[in-house]
Amino acid sequence: MAKCICHVDVENIFIGAGCNRVVNGAAWGPDDLVAFGVQNAVAIFSPQQARILLTLPGHKDFVKCVEFVPKHQPLRADGFTLEERFLLSGSADGVIILWAYLRLENKWRKVMDFPSSHEKAVTCIAGVTLSVSEALFVSCSSDCTVWIWHALFSLQAAGECKISFCQSISLGSRAVEAASLAILPESNNVILAMGGLDNHIYLHVRDMIGQFTPACVLKGHQDWVRSLDFSLPMAESDGHALYLASSAQDRYIRIWKISSKYLCSAGNSKKGTMNSECFSLKMYIDGPVFKTESTLWQVSLESLLVGHEDWVYSVRWKPPVKKYVEDDTGVHCNLHQPLSVLSASMDRTMMIWEPDSRSGLWMNVVTVGELGHSALGFFGGLWSPEGDTILAHAFSGSFHMWWNVSLGGSDWQPQLVPSGHSAPVVDVAWAKTGQFLLSASHDQTTRLFSPWDWSRLDSAVKRSSWHEIARPQVHGHDFNCITVLRGKGNHAYVSGAEEKVARVLEAPVAFLETLQHTVERENDGKEKVGWEDVKALGANMSALGLSQKPIYMQGVQNTGAAQTSIQSLETIPAALPRMLTAPPLDEHLAWNTLWPETHKLYGHGNELFSMCCDHKGKLLATACKAQSATVAEIWLWQVGSWRPVSRLHSHALTVTQMEFSHNGIYLLSVSRDRHFSLFQATESDEDPFKLVSRVEAHKRIIWTCSWSPCDRFFATGSRDKFVKIWFVKNIDSVCTVTLAVTFPPFKSSITALAWDKRIHFQEYVLAVGMEDGLLELWKVRPPLSEKMELGMAESLQPLSSISRFDVTCFIQFDVFSCHVASVNRLVWMDNFNQEDIHKEETNRDLLLASCGMDHTVRLFNIKFS
Repeated sequence: MAKCICHVDVENIFIGAGCNRVVNGAAWGPDDLVAFGVQNAVAIFSPQQARILLTLPGHKDFVKCVEFVPKHQPLRADGFTLEERFLLSGSADGVIILWAYLRLENKWRKVMDFPSSHEKAVTCIAGVTLSVSEALFVSCSSDCTVWIWHALFSLQAAGECKISFCQSISLGSRAVEAASLAILPESNNVILAMGGLDNHIYLHVRDMIGQFTPACVLKGHQDWVRSLDFSLPMAESDGHALYLASSAQDRYIRIWKISSKYLCSAGNSKKGTMNSECFSLKMYIDGPVFKTESTLWQVSLESLLVGHEDWVYSVRWKPPVKKYVEDDTGVHCNLHQPLSVLSASMDRTMMIWEPDSRSGLWMNVVTVGELGHSALGFFGGLWSPEGDTILAHAFSGSFHMWWNVSLGGSDWQPQLVPSGHSAPVVDVAWAKTGQFLLSASHDQTTRLFSPWDWSRLDSAVKRSSWHEIARPQVHGHDFNCITVLRGKGNHAYVSGAEEKVARVLEAPVAFLETLQHTVERENDGKEKVGWEDVKALGANMSALGLSQKPIYMQGVQNTGAAQTSIQSLETIPAALPRMLTAPPLDEHLAWNTLWPETHKLYGHGNELFSMCCDHKGKLLATACKAQSATVAEIWLWQVGSWRPVSRLHSHALTVTQMEFSHNGIYLLSVSRDRHFSLFQATESDEDPFKLVSRVEAHKRIIWTCSWSPCDRFFATGSRDKFVKIWFVKNIDSVCTVTLAVTFPPFKSSITALAWDKRIHFQEYVLAVGMEDGLLELWKVRPPLSEKMELGMAESLQPLSSISRFDVTCFIQFDVFSCHVASVNRLVWMDNFNQEDIHKEETNRDLLLASCGMDHTVRLFNIKFS
């Protein structure tokens, strides 16, 4: 009995993604996990590992806000806490989802959608815990309403949670952008602060029947209020107080103090009246007042913080710390609220504000950031649960983290964080040696990811982890496609964007030296990259952000003088490329890891859409967007000389994907015109390829195609939700293409296909990516596959019996590892020789890379047995 693939293990070892460009798009929970919005998903990353762990699918629109409940580590005398932590997320379609995290098993689950949805986007979510299993939430929306929710959590893991709608608050025609909830000191009254587009802060208090009623209005900000955050109640000399921090687009931060001043007499309290002494002229001068049951509360402006030079998008109180107090009954542990506020601004800085110990005046004690041209400002700032680390997410989607390395002082040092694209990722390609993965995105960057070998820094550390180590291209147009050039010589790739020009870029010396610190692949020796003749150390960005000019070795000594010149927003800073001994931070990636551009390829009449390079590195094929047959031609370029050698005509609309066969004999293309075209190599220098077959293969657009490792058949995938395998037969120089098998219909359109380049137990493996983001692996057993050898066409089954192809789906990837939007490309890492495809090395791990419209690049480690 023939062997077959019986089991497969799939591990998602890397996810690269950037944070959504929204103010409330990230939150740091009490279990030291950060949640942030990535297109339609919520991503979870570990700051300790600098790695995105998983994504939570469920939303159908852009995620606008996330919030943990509780925000801080709960402290109870009996030590009892819930088995699960909870996370709330809101999206642009008004939907709010509750998620649960089981800490003991490190597992996430979707609990429920909220029973009703806002009419427009949810912009902010805030919460407060009333007890260990009870909480109140508030959700703000662009529909100018604020909704109040009541939640009852299950005490057991995976138990049922109940969410009920309590109240809707409307503040007129101006939307609310920020909200915060807290419990007033020494009471059970909940206070709600709201602020938005009318520049005011509205305070509402929960009454005896559970409804929020207006308390007072705080005026002072001169522009939109963007962030609000309550502190925990604090004990002071004249009683307890609650502090509210607010920030606005007027560049100022205000600290408001809410304190109880007078108590009503017991007799008058029952009658609902107050003593005349409760009303004083001084109270109204100090600030507004409001009453809750028997307590009168006064709001005063504690401090006005001035220091930022642009809109202040975020303010956060430092998390409470445990404080041990000893009395007659023993030692007790209480939560103490530090008087420390973190602010994040579009001026590219985060600041920590604290009152001076002598004067009591609030001062800026820490400033981090000042990233210059590498970021367009910070949308939000977060504290770690311990308060010793701060995290910012920027306009570009990047994270920036600082850790206070000084135990008793203030020495904040930048730390490594995950990174990735902030827009749809359209293409990925492996290096010819398999050492790194290259990606291109609509965020106008190409990024390079590689496994970093930490043992080179510390021999005792035997581990590696994937990180972004270079950003070869920062462009002025959205990218549509890339392809890596194979063959001998230096690392190089070609990119196509929303322009008519294809650009060729080559690795500089600084990158090649850095690459020595990454994990080497077993087969790197088969195709070593010689870079002795490479003269460019790095590259500089041009003023228009299109071309990247090389920085040559002899010009390095002059870069220091260039850096000392005065820079403004209109100037471009000079790059300082160098060899890296640790994964770089975003500040370095943005400007100092560019690759120089060596050639431009002109010829197409529209924006480039697809391209590919043959496996010998001799020919490049490119195609552009097209609405007619004259424009939908495929250009062939000679690698090295970069002259056009041929133009292939076949399609009537845009060519969506192309791929050369591994032996270089065929070029396959698929198009929006629902046809595939097969071109065969000739011996002519003027026409190196000729059209041998053109077939209307599907009823809808064909998005993807892929050659099998033996080059005897290929697969096509379409919007019609079908995958088809086509058999290629070449006898006496006559090439025929016949449909071999049609897969069962899928639930979603097929957008990406990729054959594993090895044959496992005489079975082929096909990876399938779909429009809904799901991934599957199918095994394909051709007829008489045990006789199929490369180039032995006579041993294949006759065409009449090709229908005996056996196809089986043997694994569906876990939804927490899959994309949440359309999969754009699937690529297996295949750095081995063509003659090795029949070696059945089942113990060898295989790497599958994917990218999608959900802004992510994902890498899977797959092992067959």
